[in-house]
Amino acid sequence: MPIKMEQLISIGVIMILIGFVIVFLGTFMAAKETTSKTKVAVGGFIGPIPFGFGNDKNFVWFVTILFLVVFVLWIVFSFKFGR
Repeated sequence: MPIKMEQLISIGVIMILIGFVIVFLGTFMAAKETTSKTKVAVGGFIGPIPFGFGNDKNFVWFVTILFLVVFVLWIVFSFKFGR
């Protein structure tokens, strides 16, 4: 029996909501700790140029290189499987 598009959308929305609940629960549980040594880095693209920023230099380099690799893979696959 094939799955209908409406069922897939419902399953996707439910999974997103469950993900939000897990993130919020994790945030509240981590807030109980008084000291935290969390390393954060965020990356993205501005046009074809990857960027990253955060509070740990090595982690920022990792995220920037990761986004550069993702960009190169995207270019390769878009030319290989593009229409």
